[in-house]
Amino acid sequence: MHMKSYGAALTVTGSMHLLTLGGRQLLVDCGLFQGNDEMDARNRESFDFDVKGLDGVILTHAHLDHVGRLPLLVRGGYRGPVHCTPPTAALVETVLLDSARLQEDGYRMDLRHARRQGRESEVLPPLYEEADVHRTLALLRPDLAFGDTTTVAGVKVTPQRAGHILGSAYLLLDSADGRLLMSGDLGNRESGLQIDFTPPPEVDAVVIETTYANRTHRPWNDTLLEFRDALRSAVREGGKILIPTFAIERAQVILYTLKQLMDAGEVPRVPVFLDSPMATRATNEYFEFGDELIPPVRDALRAGEDPFRPSTLHVVPTSAESQRLNRYDGPAIIMAGNGMMTGGRIQHHLKHHLWKPSTSLISVSYQSPSSLGGRIVTGADHVRIMGEEIAVQAHVHTIGGFSAHADQDDLLAFLGTTGRPHVWLVHGEPEVMDAFVPVLDARGLKGDLVPDRQDVDLLGSGFPQGRPPGVVLDGVADAARAVGGE
Repeated sequence: MHMKSYGAALTVTGSMHLLTLGGRQLLVDCGLFQGNDEMDARNRESFDFDVKGLDGVILTHAHLDHVGRLPLLVRGGYRGPVHCTPPTAALVETVLLDSARLQEDGYRMDLRHARRQGRESEVLPPLYEEADVHRTLALLRPDLAFGDTTTVAGVKVTPQRAGHILGSAYLLLDSADGRLLMSGDLGNRESGLQIDFTPPPEVDAVVIETTYANRTHRPWNDTLLEFRDALRSAVREGGKILIPTFAIERAQVILYTLKQLMDAGEVPRVPVFLDSPMATRATNEYFEFGDELIPPVRDALRAGEDPFRPSTLHVVPTSAESQRLNRYDGPAIIMAGNGMMTGGRIQHHLKHHLWKPSTSLISVSYQSPSSLGGRIVTGADHVRIMGEEIAVQAHVHTIGGFSAHADQDDLLAFLGTTGRPHVWLVHGEPEVMDAFVPVLDARGLKGDLVPDRQDVDLLGSGFPQGRPPGVVLDGVADAARAVGGE
């Protein structure tokens, strides 16, 4: 069993893992790199494997950093099936079409600005367009059901609930070479929305995400109190309350939590504006696949209720209506994408309100240290937004307990039923993973950081102290710990 990772190796984004099992080549996930310009440049690199030679593609879930390069794979000549669960297939359509539209809109805007300066040749085209997305969607095969085994190119694939977002699965892959577990992204067992992951069986090797492998999340009840207090404080300030949110899972958790707090009289019933067409579309899928959700939400859906609609909710469908929110007087909650503030409508609101002392920014999502959100929550006094330097004078609250990712305790519980596999670490900052290696060692497990774009024998001996040659640790993990969790 061999693997070569083209994303989420020594970083938390761009998940893409090329597996060689039983002589077949399977690609697990094909995600977009998100973050700074260096990460974006990696999205434009050519695949250095034979795209047409792939025997299949399997998706763990629908987040952009796990599916966002699929249209590029199809552009490169892939015409085979893309296997996933039915909820993932539904969400992938929403995610990829939104991604293409944002890229096309951004390109047109950048081109207009560049023409005025005589440098239009410097503007990079979109990575892909809507037509590429439609060709990709035609390849989706929503034939993976939790607990059922499907044969993909001679490899037996059994998805199980990962508890991360709607449709998320970890994969058990059985071939003549052995049994491999690919975790995808695992959920927080104190999730405000998803039911827990299914305990896995014993396996020979595990490839596991490690976003929060060096920490434990704040307990859920403490998170609710922290969020409630932040909202109360923000309302007293009298200005806009900006909540950057990822459209899938985070938006629904926040809407559900706002409804619960307002209905209980814990926070004032101020207007709530959901300024994210993608989040609005994604929320519709939760009504169809409610059996994956925690009992209070599932039961409300079965009773025909809408657990995601605070009484003061207003949906903002168009950009023009989004811009009109700047003229709204008094406190109001504005939920807008994206969660790391690297694009989307939240940037428009930040540009107009971040410099006002009456504004409150409540971060409820993971912030990459190099992202706009990461710079704001770690104390930058000025940031550049949409070409302008903006002073950061808003009250900034960071609520880390909403994370949809497993923490260290969750990861150890997950691994606790897998026997004595070789554990390969992906989807984490190098320092976070490095800190997890001795924790695994204390439990009799060999842990290794997966190198970037280098072949590894998943049943091999690994590396001394779990570190691939050339890995340099520089303290990034400290910043990551400080900025909450996606």
